[in-house]
Amino acid sequence: MSSDQPLLSEPDLVPPVIHHRHRKSGSRTSFFEVAADSSTTDHHREVVLAKDCSFHSAFCNNNNNSGISSSSLTEAQNPDSEFRLECPTRERGLLRSWGAMELHEISTASAVTTAPSRRIHHKSVQFDEQILHDDNARLIYINDPKKTNDKYEFTGNEIRTSRYTFITFLPKNLFIQFHRVAYLYFLAIAALNQLPPLAVFGRTVSLFPLLFVLCVTAIKDGYEDWRRHRSDNNENNRESLVLQSSDFRSKVWKKIQAGEVVKIFADETIPADMVLLGTSDPSGLAYIQTMNLDGESNLKTRYAKQETTSAVSSEVCDIAGIIRCEQPNRNIYEFTANMEFNGIKFSLSQSNIVLRGCQLKNTDWIIGVVVYAGQETKAMLNSAASPSKRSRLEGYMNRETLWLSIFLFIMCLVVALGMCLWLVRHKNQLDTLPYYRKRYINKGPEYGKKYKYYGIPMEAFFSFLSSVIVFQIMIPISLYITMELVRLGQSYFMIEDMHMYDASSGSRFQCRSLNINEDLGQIRYVFSDKTGTLTENKMEFRRASVHGDNYGSSLLAADDSSAATDVILKRRWKLKSEISVDPKLMSVLHKNPNRDERVVAHEFFLTLAACNTVIPILTDGEFSGCGTSESTGYVECIDYQGESPDEQALVSAASAYGYTLFERTSGHIVIDINGEKLRLDVLGLHEFDSVRKRMSVVIRFPDNAVKVLVKGADTSMFSILANGSESHNSLLHATQSHLTEYSSQGLRTLVVASRSLSDAELEEWQSRYGEASTALTDRASKLRQAAALIECNLNLLGATGIEDKLQEGVPEAIESLRQAGIKVWVLTGDKQETAISIGLSCKLLSADMQQIVINGTSEEECGNLLGDAIAKYGVRSSSRGHQNLNNKTNADHGNIDISNSSKSMSLPKWNPGKEEGTTTPLALIIDGNSLVYILEKELESELFDLATSCKVVLCCRVAPLQKAGIVDLIKSRTDDMTLAIGDGANDVSMIQMADVGVGICGQEGRQAVMASDFAMGQFRFLKRLLLVHGHWNYHRVGYLVLYNFYRNAVFVLMLFWYILCTAFSTTSALTDWSSVFYSVLYTSVPTIFVGILDKDLSHKTLLQYPKLYSTGYRQEAYNMQLFWITMIDTVWQSLVLFYAPLFTYKDSSIDIWSMGSLWTIAVVILVNAHLAMDINRWLLITHYAVWGSIITTYGCMVILDSIPVFPNFWTIYHLAKSPTYWITILLIIVVALLPRFTCKVVWQIFWPSDIQIAREAELMRRRHDRLQSRHQGSS
Repeated sequence: MSSDQPLLSEPDLVPPVIHHRHRKSGSRTSFFEVAADSSTTDHHREVVLAKDCSFHSAFCNNNNNSGISSSSLTEAQNPDSEFRLECPTRERGLLRSWGAMELHEISTASAVTTAPSRRIHHKSVQFDEQILHDDNARLIYINDPKKTNDKYEFTGNEIRTSRYTFITFLPKNLFIQFHRVAYLYFLAIAALNQLPPLAVFGRTVSLFPLLFVLCVTAIKDGYEDWRRHRSDNNENNRESLVLQSSDFRSKVWKKIQAGEVVKIFADETIPADMVLLGTSDPSGLAYIQTMNLDGESNLKTRYAKQETTSAVSSEVCDIAGIIRCEQPNRNIYEFTANMEFNGIKFSLSQSNIVLRGCQLKNTDWIIGVVVYAGQETKAMLNSAASPSKRSRLEGYMNRETLWLSIFLFIMCLVVALGMCLWLVRHKNQLDTLPYYRKRYINKGPEYGKKYKYYGIPMEAFFSFLSSVIVFQIMIPISLYITMELVRLGQSYFMIEDMHMYDASSGSRFQCRSLNINEDLGQIRYVFSDKTGTLTENKMEFRRASVHGDNYGSSLLAADDSSAATDVILKRRWKLKSEISVDPKLMSVLHKNPNRDERVVAHEFFLTLAACNTVIPILTDGEFSGCGTSESTGYVECIDYQGESPDEQALVSAASAYGYTLFERTSGHIVIDINGEKLRLDVLGLHEFDSVRKRMSVVIRFPDNAVKVLVKGADTSMFSILANGSESHNSLLHATQSHLTEYSSQGLRTLVVASRSLSDAELEEWQSRYGEASTALTDRASKLRQAAALIECNLNLLGATGIEDKLQEGVPEAIESLRQAGIKVWVLTGDKQETAISIGLSCKLLSADMQQIVINGTSEEECGNLLGDAIAKYGVRSSSRGHQNLNNKTNADHGNIDISNSSKSMSLPKWNPGKEEGTTTPLALIIDGNSLVYILEKELESELFDLATSCKVVLCCRVAPLQKAGIVDLIKSRTDDMTLAIGDGANDVSMIQMADVGVGICGQEGRQAVMASDFAMGQFRFLKRLLLVHGHWNYHRVGYLVLYNFYRNAVFVLMLFWYILCTAFSTTSALTDWSSVFYSVLYTSVPTIFVGILDKDLSHKTLLQYPKLYSTGYRQEAYNMQLFWITMIDTVWQSLVLFYAPLFTYKDSSIDIWSMGSLWTIAVVILVNAHLAMDINRWLLITHYAVWGSIITTYGCMVILDSIPVFPNFWTIYHLAKSPTYWITILLIIVVALLPRFTCKVVWQIFWPSDIQIAREAELMRRRHDRLQSRHQGSS
């Protein structure tokens, strides 16, 4: 088959004929219809299709397009390639490129959660009729659960989301906890301490730290699992009506089995996955809400097969049959099965099944048979949590923990070698030395026997292990608990921040992940969706191009339009929100004498009202303005529910112009045209998909004329229009110019077309469509081929422009993020002109930027465009040597090798042919089709080099997986932190790919929120989230980690110096309890409160000076240099801590336990004074925590020293009486902290950081305000 030969032969077209339908009795007006002569030779077959097969496609998501959000109808969001099923020609090369993209999506689908923006064809759901008869098929005998589960292979309907049972809690929880290497380390320490030669501490005391941490975590996990058990019990004990002995009786959910027939009433929840048998609607239609399943709030349509609907009623359900279905799988957008009923065999699809967790809406009742129950339901199979993310700071902490482990090993090795050398030096005295003597020297039965001595090598080895036990807290086990508590506290204050509360939607900020709070302060790249994220996703119909004329420039409210007065008087429908209309267009519809223009305008709005899946809902006066009006008579209120805000806007606009869709059933729709009801039979509907990028509906008019009404993206519509006369070409050019105008204004565009179908075309399409809609394999492809039969040679009607307004505060937020050095990339499915317009309005693009546009149609062309741009602007190649981009950023905006000095008032577009150097900021604009070729290993590096050299990157018409690919491009090639923000299901892969994912609680459901780490109501809150909370959290946690390392190291080093002075004996001057309580009780509380409440700067200052955020991604609060400086300071403080008391008491007779008591209280006061020096914001609770911990330490020491059995009995009482004791503590604090204090003062005076300068300015401003208020008070 040649490349220029049409895939589908073009049938002969019947010339359209204008028919005038005579006015019916009582009708107010008449209108024109364009129809072709048709016959009813196969009337019976048409009826079957209308009632069965047609709605199968019209109202279900049974094909590839069902998983794609309809919001992308206006602007095709998934342009995998330029492949189109068009008539008359097709390019085979483009077919190959699309196929490659589809395979790419399938191969990477396992990395992301299921999203309705994408269709994933699993092999498990693609089987033919033969496979359904194999052992792989599941047989469901309707109303016969015993026979269905005769082999006991199906699970019951009881679900369990809990992790533990009463018996398995302890072993399973311990197993999970010991996945942390640090816990295994401390378990080994505790085990070593149980051995007699290594019993440095008491055997019980040595277990206390580990047991404390394990118990705290176990209690937390146990409480969470108890809540899951309680939720499971509530869910499992809910009741539904189940058919038992020819009567519906109540039955708890957990006892429902596969094969049982269940009855559900309105607003009830579906207990299991059920195939619909009948509904309260005579045509078998039911409406469900799937929010609990996929987060989408809009109503979905499901229907029962006509064969079973007639056998089911509200009271009687005497039905028997067999369903052969696929094995359970997690694909919520696919269901393949067939049913045998009354000797008839027919297919079942996703539109015939309702899933567990969905709610029944706007339908009185439904009856269905359970096919999947309990853990096998699609809801439970999809209940896996989002992939866990680990904080980057925690990764750095593990690196430093490794260094501390090396220090620990070296110290233990020094002690062991010292012990060995000391024993060799004093080997002749070992019989008389108390600690190392070889034999018993006391008179008695054991005289002369060997004592606790194992030889020099073993003694050195035991000394090494004993040192590990003594120095164990060098690895801070309490840091894990502390970080969890601090992150929990930080999350609480973020959630309670009323500045991030969205009053319009009533949504608070949500912290869905507690592991990455501090990552919010290190973000370098923000990847944002446009529709619903930067914009409101509340569509308003603004402009229309009808028959080559432009309308919408002067919109008026319908009530204010004098031209529409006559129409308004005859209307009986009122929309929830008022739609502005153009009086000129209204006049064309109802008063224009130009017949052709009026016919086109009529068909234009008829297409808007009919070509959709919107559900009309009569609200019976639920909102204001409904009821009886003196001027208009009775007015009914109507609202529209749909999966796409675009469709709702178009249907609402059609209603405002007099074309009100008010009834939809399985086989027909009813439209009120200025008071006259028009019933249209729906023969079939091809929903929007990412390949065709359009949708179409085939309808039959009352006079048996059949038409196909189509709307779609301009790129897919212009190629399937009829090649007509000169007037047609002028109409096409006028419409194209209008589309360009709409796009430049930031409007979302759509092209509308239609044509009449001849009998031959209709018969051929019905045959192909019937086969495709009932196919068990490759159904989506066959439906696309069937659509190609009728989606060709269309007559252009016009185009629409829908406004999606920017959210409040978006331009200011983007500008602040850019000032902070954060690069904002926009990844959208909109067309290029629309994206550029929105980019300008939200200040993402500016007039001084040089635009680099990459719109390649082949791999070679894309490579050339990238190469020319790289050569033109002298972009450095990353292949010359790996460099962290953080080192190449300038101090202002972080732009790489781009100067901001040259500015131009125009917004030029770059062409590769020009040869001129420039230092103007660059903006890269690239489309999804180019990314198909570029996101290969050969061109990825060129794209990376060019994109990172640009100030702005704008990706248009990108698919969901391409969004994730762009994020991965930055993640895999740089060390920079990435954040992705979106509101729709098509953003899930991007959100989960980024280091931090943020979901917007918008109009497209909650699937992005459910997959995100954080969620909020508006994009503008991202500014405060990053610049304020991100900054605070990063600096708090960074200091917390360093301080915990310091706090434990200074204590261990003090013990190390002591051991070096006691013959390497690993004895301790501190009591066992003092060593245990040090990190768990004495010093842990202040760090928690400081980590939650400390603020280096106020939120006003951080928002006023966004550049202060750059300290985060420059890692100024935590880095390797700070770690080493802290360790050096720690060594100094430990030396002072140990030797100052030695010199003070060198001539005294103080015992070793008194010295240990002094060291204990001195180290606690020292580390708290160290912490107090670094606290930026003192609160009352901070004072209580810091100074209270010192008082608590004294209290514990008094209690411990009051117990007679302890060797340190009464030591604190003797020491506290001596002035030397208090002077020594003061001396330790002053001398130990003096170098640190001096360095801080000198550094802040001569080399102040940005934060220190801002803090001083903040303090001066506060003092000035206080003085000013005093003067005003005195005057």
